[in-house]
Amino acid sequence: MLYLDRAGFGDLLRSLADAGYELIGPTVRDGAVVLEEIEGVEDLPTGVGEEQGPGAYRLTDRPGGRLFGWAHGPDAAKRFLFPPRELLATVRRNGTMRVERPEEERPFAFVGLRACDLHAIEVQDRVFMDLDPAYRSRRERAVFIGVNCAEPGSTCFCASMGTGPRCTTGFDLALTELEDGFALEVGTPRGEELLSAVESRQATQAEAAEVERILEAATARMGRELDTSDMPDLLYRNLEHPRWQEVAERCLACGNCTSVCPTCFCHDVVDGVSLDGEVATRTREWASCFSAEHSWAAGEVVRGSRAARYRQWLTHKFASWIDQYGTSGCVGCGRCITWCPVGIDVTEEIAAVRAADGEVVRAG
Repeated sequence: MLYLDRAGFGDLLRSLADAGYELIGPTVRDGAVVLEEIEGVEDLPTGVGEEQGPGAYRLTDRPGGRLFGWAHGPDAAKRFLFPPRELLATVRRNGTMRVERPEEERPFAFVGLRACDLHAIEVQDRVFMDLDPAYRSRRERAVFIGVNCAEPGSTCFCASMGTGPRCTTGFDLALTELEDGFALEVGTPRGEELLSAVESRQATQAEAAEVERILEAATARMGRELDTSDMPDLLYRNLEHPRWQEVAERCLACGNCTSVCPTCFCHDVVDGVSLDGEVATRTREWASCFSAEHSWAAGEVVRGSRAARYRQWLTHKFASWIDQYGTSGCVGCGRCITWCPVGIDVTEEIAAVRAADGEVVRAG
């Protein structure tokens, strides 16, 4: 384990910018910690904390001037690697048909991603890496600087999902914020190369012990727990559970949960044509299984009720995703709980299904 002081951390960010990377890091905007392009350390949310709960989020002042003294806001790397609206191609007719592809962007350097979000990227890799050249290019060219989570939110349950609070995968460098600097772990040869541009030293035994203390404390303060011992079978056994209808009476089918989820990948492809017929475009846009048109098939909406749509979302996330991709679609970040307008809690819903497991008459 290495140690990087605050000045060295600033030098690291400057070296990334000088190397042509677009720095994407946390900053405060519109009352939340969001991921945006940043210039350097001065744009990070110094002395900022968060309070989160079901359907509730607000920023707080945090003494001590820490840069990463918060859990996470609504954003994840998904918004940059898999944009909400992406132009795939433009076709122009000028004597001949000519297809134009968007120009390649600057590579991203993500700063401050938590362990749950690094795991989420690896989940989306299973969906896009073999099928989407644009995603693959962004992913392979990007740098990932993770931060071990010292301040889990009250809706977080990454410890239950095995995805945090320690960064264990998907990072080039992983930091733990200490009083005057950062303990540092190198995850890839690219990370070693990045470090060559700044001064670092070996961490002391006391600094390494402080990292372990911070992570143990974060695990103990996790806001939620979820028993995943018998999933996906638990949900498959309870497809006719009355809880689906009960939660549908609260659900607005607004799609907030799918928008903030760092792993949801549903999308539509939309074609457009200019009025003169000379230019056509193909655009990919995020979609949500909570919308009626998402389940349109064979001339009708297959999942016409909110109960059916919520069941589809939750059982896909925690059950059939495992069958499809060999991993859960949930990383325990809790964003769907925090940013649900009516505070629906997936851990509570699954616990309710579990509590009555075996008592429900199931459809054959």
